[in-house]
Amino acid sequence: MLRLLHDPEFWVLVAFAIALFGLARKAGPVIAKVLDDRAAKIKAELEEAHRLREEAQRMLAEYQRKQRDALKEAEEIIAHARIEAERAAEQAARDLEAALERRKRLALEKIAMAESKAIAEVRNTAVDIAISAVREILAQVLDAARKSKLIDEAIAALPQRLH
Repeated sequence: MLRLLHDPEFWVLVAFAIALFGLARKAGPVIAKVLDDRAAKIKAELEEAHRLREEAQRMLAEYQRKQRDALKEAEEIIAHARIEAERAAEQAARDLEAALERRKRLALEKIAMAESKAIAEVRNTAVDIAISAVREILAQVLDAARKSKLIDEAIAALPQRLH
């Protein structure tokens, strides 16, 4: 062992060990601080990534809920539109039926008026023909005195016939 104490390589080894020990003692906290800072930075980044992931999941859930709500609202709008369309179609059918009924009634009234007018025209024509025939017959059959007497009677009967 004494021989070891005289060996220069041994003393170089001891000096190297002391230098390493001193260096480790001085640089150890600095290295530990650098490693701790790096670990803290990585931990902060992981927490930020976790927070961002949770926020993204919340936003995704919110958008999915909004999409479901929008689809439900769209279905309600479509159902309401169908009901309104059916109601409008029923109203249009009722309006059409009423319009056809009015036109039918007007047509029947026009037919009745035309029929009344035609009957009145036929009656007036018949009266005119009858009057003409009576005039001709009376002109041929009656003498002047009898004609005068009939005219006077007709004039006297006019006030009763007009009332």
